[in-house]
Amino acid sequence: MRQAGRYLPEFRETRAGQDFFATCRSPKLCCELTLQPLRRFPLDAAIIFSDILVVPQALGMEVVMVPGKGPTFTEPLKEVEDLLKLRQKVDVTAELGYVFQAITLTRHSLEGRVPLIGFSGAPWTLMSYMIEGGGSTTMAKAKSWLYRHPEASHRLLQLLADVITDYLVGQVAAGAQALQLFESHAGHLGPEQFQDFALPYVRDIAQAVKSRLKEEALPLVPMIIFAKDAHYALRDLAHAGYEVSGRALTCLGNLDPCALYAPKEKIGELVKKMLEGFGTQRYIANLGHGLYPDMSPEHVGAFVEAVHAHSRHINKHS
Repeated sequence: MRQAGRYLPEFRETRAGQDFFATCRSPKLCCELTLQPLRRFPLDAAIIFSDILVVPQALGMEVVMVPGKGPTFTEPLKEVEDLLKLRQKVDVTAELGYVFQAITLTRHSLEGRVPLIGFSGAPWTLMSYMIEGGGSTTMAKAKSWLYRHPEASHRLLQLLADVITDYLVGQVAAGAQALQLFESHAGHLGPEQFQDFALPYVRDIAQAVKSRLKEEALPLVPMIIFAKDAHYALRDLAHAGYEVSGRALTCLGNLDPCALYAPKEKIGELVKKMLEGFGTQRYIANLGHGLYPDMSPEHVGAFVEAVHAHSRHINKHS
């Protein structure tokens, strides 16, 4: 659940007339957009305002936000030879330093009130965007690469994994207190493809990041894996080296975002049912995906308040 978003009028006001990726490159604006939800709601953490597609941009690809369409790559990858156009060595400080600056500025602005979460897209999800050229309901172009060009696919996935590792380590150095990896397009892969083209890189990133954090004497922050619709891989993800997954050491909640269209009383009932399913084990109450632009901030507040109220009740009587 990205906390900042178009459901907040102050977000729309701040973003008015601003190019989306220009906003992402402004540490001051990213800090402001990260803090806005915390001024409204008693949230337990903040997640830095950014976008997963800054990584393909760091590799040299141009991505623009087209109104009514979404993120669009001006020259998506079409043939294996197109991989040669990508930067093979990426200086993440030079290419993505604006994200690190935003994290540091936000961490200072939070003054310890709540922890700050950094994030990145996972290799398969980024690869699919880079080949599809934007969003897709089928991911047919990207999946065709897995069948037609498996070796080239692995080269691209490894390149992405290396950059993502550097990027996540840099976020911790900048002040991030937890990291989340979004494999948002996991559900487009079957179990076998996920085992071959997604899970190994998800696992390697966790291992590499933690190793680097130790080497550089940086905090060993908790890591979260969000693999949307990868229900068939929950057991594997639980052993992939992350502290939080769908059903791992800590549970990440999955309330349907559309539940926030319900009356406030109903939202409370749905939250109660979700939390009773968790029991008193460690969990992160969340939505299964992002908030939609026409959602009422009051209903978001009702969700947050219900989580806190029912959690206190369950823990008191356990």
